[in-house]
Amino acid sequence: MGARDFATDIRFVLDCIDDLAAGHNPDAEHRPLPAGLLGALDPHRIGMFGWSKGATATALVMSEDQRVRAGLSLDGPMQPTVSTDLDRPFMLMTAAFPRTKEPSVAEFWSHLRGWRLNVQADGAVHSSYGDYQVLIPQLAKAVGMSDEDLRGWVGTLDPARAARIQQAYPLAFFDLHLRHHQEHLLDGPNAAFPEVTFIP
Repeated sequence: MGARDFATDIRFVLDCIDDLAAGHNPDAEHRPLPAGLLGALDPHRIGMFGWSKGATATALVMSEDQRVRAGLSLDGPMQPTVSTDLDRPFMLMTAAFPRTKEPSVAEFWSHLRGWRLNVQADGAVHSSYGDYQVLIPQLAKAVGMSDEDLRGWVGTLDPARAARIQQAYPLAFFDLHLRHHQEHLLDGPNAAFPEVTFIP
């Protein structure tokens, strides 16, 4: 399974959301839907984010489908390279795949024509923007993992801080672009998050 497979799956999900918004039941076996689901989803305020290949899938979907209004990459390698101009908001949270080291990410960035932002947490590695950041340190204690091996998995970013960054920045991004709530967290460096660097 690659990023294009994920993108195809997401476009199927978007079709199902359209069906639900129109009052139809997209269940293949026509089973009753959970109470309150019909009409609960707003197809005009869809955002998408993903980690690694899921981030690349986000970029692919947005390059092909206007239904996704805002997208966020959690350290996506952008392979295959996405070279279609994109006029909707997109945010990169990079670690192992920064624009300076990964040409496919730099190429994608150059095609972002709308609102765009690139942040990076100091000490983050590829797995820092996910559950590994909290789970692997617990496992390390149980199996006697060396400090060096642990750093290879989670970097030097404190797990509690990593979780807070993972929550705050995506929430601020989607609040801004889907709910139109101004979040100053995205304006520039913030004393509450000294680990986060804004990449021009």
